[in-house]
Amino acid sequence: MLLAIDIGNSDIVLGLHHGQTWLHHFRIPTHYSTRQADYEARLRLLFLENNRSLSAVRRIILSSVVPGETFLIRTVVQDLFGVQAVLVGPEIYPRLGLDILSPREIGTDLVANAVYAYHTYRPGNAIVVDFGTALTFTVVSGAGKIEGVSIAPGLKTAVKSLSTNTAQLPEVPLVMPPSAIGKNTVHAIQAGVLWGYVGLVKEMLQQIQAEIGPCNVLATGGFSAILTPLHEYFDEVDPLLTLNGLRIISQLVED
Repeated sequence: MLLAIDIGNSDIVLGLHHGQTWLHHFRIPTHYSTRQADYEARLRLLFLENNRSLSAVRRIILSSVVPGETFLIRTVVQDLFGVQAVLVGPEIYPRLGLDILSPREIGTDLVANAVYAYHTYRPGNAIVVDFGTALTFTVVSGAGKIEGVSIAPGLKTAVKSLSTNTAQLPEVPLVMPPSAIGKNTVHAIQAGVLWGYVGLVKEMLQQIQAEIGPCNVLATGGFSAILTPLHEYFDEVDPLLTLNGLRIISQLVED
């Protein structure tokens, strides 16, 4: 059984994979604790609640964009499962079949997204739109090269910025409003941010494809399902796409 771990700025996402399917996936808030024992207790409970044995985990793949959490989580899983996690980073990139732009700068989660897109959709070009803490567009050529990345503030980041920096605007739920014309304060923020992001994503996809040519367009991230008017522009919407990229990386490294 494979345990894939993606440490992001907001959440640590974990997935258990066996055979051809994900058996379970979990989320733990990033910076949940500074104590190894707390993480171990949380993971033991998650496995117990889902009737899974710790000893069934034979491989672990770990991606992290939060350096302060990397060593802690890697130590936790080493002690808990008795398996050393493979850390996604420049040391293993030569084995992934991709020409990776700025390998010491690009986020390892974006590399996992690119690996999934390339190995699933080649020889076509692909764009992976990741709706996370940041909104990212990772562009992968069918020839096996990460052409580049575009980054904007994520949906939750944008809404939180409004409520934090203005005296009278509340933080609102991220729900797609029926109209782009707000009828009250909550609706007005939802309309401006969510319909605004629909336009942002459509324009970015159009501009990228004008530069690189037709692309398969994939969406992932915790907020990928919210902007429903965009779904006709996506060939695939998969909240577990990054984990699937990590699964492929684990296979490539093991082979």
